[in-house]
Order: sequence, then structure tokens, then C-alpha cells
Amino acid sequence: MLAPFCTALFGISMLVQAAGPQQKAFPYAYDQHDFPNGLRLITVPTDYPNVVAVYIVVQAGSRNEIEPGKSGFAHFFEHVMFRGTKNTTPEQYEQSLKRMGASSNASTWDDRTIYHTTFSKEDLDELLRLEADRFQNLSYSEDVFRTEALAVLGEYNKSSAEPLEKLNEVLYDTAFDKHTYKHTTIGFLKDIEDMPNQYAYSKVFFNRFYRPEYTTIIVAGDVSPAGVRPMVEKYWGNWQRGSYKVDIPAEPAHGKPRTNHVDWPSPTLPVTSVAFRNSAYTDADVDSAALDLIGQLGFSQNSDLYRKLVIEDQTVDFLAFDNFDHVDPNLFTVTARVKKESDVPKVRDQILAALKGFQDNPVPMDKLEAVKQHLRYAFALRLDNSEAIAMTLAHFISLRRTPETINRLYDRYAALTPADLQRIAKKYFVENERAIVTLSSKK
Repeated sequence: MLAPFCTALFGISMLVQAAGPQQKAFPYAYDQHDFPNGLRLITVPTDYPNVVAVYIVVQAGSRNEIEPGKSGFAHFFEHVMFRGTKNTTPEQYEQSLKRMGASSNASTWDDRTIYHTTFSKEDLDELLRLEADRFQNLSYSEDVFRTEALAVLGEYNKSSAEPLEKLNEVLYDTAFDKHTYKHTTIGFLKDIEDMPNQYAYSKVFFNRFYRPEYTTIIVAGDVSPAGVRPMVEKYWGNWQRGSYKVDIPAEPAHGKPRTNHVDWPSPTLPVTSVAFRNSAYTDADVDSAALDLIGQLGFSQNSDLYRKLVIEDQTVDFLAFDNFDHVDPNLFTVTARVKKESDVPKVRDQILAALKGFQDNPVPMDKLEAVKQHLRYAFALRLDNSEAIAMTLAHFISLRRTPETINRLYDRYAALTPADLQRIAKKYFVENERAIVTLSSKK
């Protein structure tokens, strides 16, 4: 139950006490505190002694790369944020982490960039100081910039040598015209090749998005809100709020279905991806929750289609669906790797038939309830240490900036009916919003 908002020493804060585990999907009490500069701090005391995980979520991913020719910069900063500040060399930063025995890394995706470190609780003050330094005082020369830009190109070349990665890149380029989801997180190849010439623009991107109003700090572990908050205020309280508001271009409605094909230069099994425009993440309506359940029921390893294609007919050796949460409408995708190229049209048609089945027939209530329980149980199992708790929260924080969205989402799951799934299938599995991309060895 939410406590009333109150004015605190450093800003606005609220303490949320979790109800019993049967009522709340996220079972931990957490403190959510907003500083005057827009920075948000979420502190989650856990029962795991001595260990603390700090996840810093920046709501800037490849979605924010709106200028033509400038894709890939969100991912670039995942690299360059480890290259030192005005006060701390990269070697000093690395030595500090080694002294702590800390595990540290970062990741970038469409809607966010996350920096995370796990360590012993006695080093929390020092870790927060180091992180505040690199967020507020990042410094890199043009030579360092060029080196890291070339490293990004090497990463692109490595990932594009994997058929499924290339298929995914072409799928998004095919399925979107205006929205920045058209390019994957790593960016368009031509932009990455030109990145070493974009030193000045890199400063623009950083100054836009590495600001407190785009940033949430998650501290989970052997901590208390009263202990964490003054540390964050000390090192992050003077960070200056920005003024930039990103304007993401909306994707227009499509007038017809789309197809594309990738000729792979070496021998590989053929792959087909069937995708439809899906719902943006929402915890207020059932749309994204219903699509999650359709994916589980139709295309998971427990589904009828998986049993038929992979186990019985053995025409497919890989079948999976994606309905990843996104800030804006993205793609609901079913991907199959087929053993013989001659079977690709048949497999594609069976995927389409399975999707149409959700439009034509209500899902049996017992199957629906079983999937709901499975999702809730699987989610609970993930929260088995402080790092896993912080990592799970980071995903949802990037979407709604509060852990409470988890409880609202699982309330949507619990309320779904067979009629809801049928209605959502009719709403989203529309031929004009479909994209099908195949990949096979070049003849």
C-alpha cells in the first residue's frame, strides 16, 4: 500500500511496503525517493547479508537516436563511460573496483542503458562516489573516441556474422519506416563506419541524456534507505538537470504486409521470422500482458506448435517468440529455424495458422490459468539474490521508473480472460502490419 507523499530532507520520498507474497508479485519493501534535480533513488533492503548491487538506469537507448546518420551512440557510451574522468583515470577506476572485489559491467538496449556493480556493503559510499564522478565528469579525447568507435565497428562485424543477428537487423529495417526502432541497438553499418568522425556529436548526445531526470539509481542488498540516501545526496545532489526533450517519430500505419530475404554467404539452416506490430508496454491496459500470454501459449516449449514442429515432425530445430517490453509499439515475433529449405513455406503457414487460431477460438480457461501461474512462479524464482533483484527491477525501471509497475502488470495477467486474448489477437495480428523475413544460404 502506498504511503502518502511527504516532503523529506532531500526531496520527495515514499516508502512502499509490500503486502503478502500472494498479493504482490514484487515481494520486497522499497523506498522510492526523488531528488530536486530529477534523479530518482530506489532502495531495496534484502535478506542477503553483506552484498549490495547498484544498477544505474539511464532512459536513453537506440530509441533516442533520432538524427539521420547518428545511430549507435547510446551503445557507444556503454564503452566510453569506462574511459576515465577529469578526476579519475581508467586505471584508477579499475583498481578501485579490484580492491572492492566488485563485479561491474554495462548493457545497452532499445530504450535504456544500464551500468551495474555488485560488491560488499562497506564499499557503497566509495562506489557511489566513483559512479557520480563518471556520470558528471566524463572526459575523453578525440583519439580515445576514435578508438572506441572502431571497437563498436568490430562488435558490429562480430554480431553480424551470426545468422540470427543479421536476420533480426533486416527484420527491424523492414518492419519500420519512421520510428527509431528501425535500427537495432548497435546501429546502422554506414553510421558506425562514420562514427569516428562524429566526436563533436558524441558530446551533444551525452549532454542531452546523461542527466538526472533520465537517471534512476537502484540500490538493492544489505542496506537501509536512511543509510543510502545521504550518500547519494552527497555525490549526486548537485548534478545539474538538463532541458532536452526527445521527440521520437511515430511509426505510421502500413498499407500492406512486407517481406524481405537475407542471402547468407555460407552454408546455414534456413530461418523465418513472422512479426506483427505489437503494443507498447502498458501496466494500465491488458494489451502487452495478453500478447505475452499468447506467445507462451502458442510458441513456447510447452505449446502444441512446438511439440508438432520440433518434436513430432522434426522439421524445425528452433522455435521461439519475442514480445519484449518497449516504451513504444515494437514487434511480436515468432522465429523458426528449419532443417530443409523446402519446408520453410509450410512452417511459415503453420505459424500464421497458430496466430489465427487465437483470433478464431477462445483459449481453454485451464490452459490460460496454468500459464498465468507459471509466469508468476518463474518471476518469483528469479528474485533469489540482491543482484537478481536489482537486475529485474532495472528492466521495469527503464519503462516506468517505479517497481510498482511490476505489481500492476501481474494484476493485468491475473485478470486476463479467454475473450481478452481473442480480442487482442484480432487487434494486433493484422495483415497490413505484418513483416516476414527469411534467411537462407545463397544459391
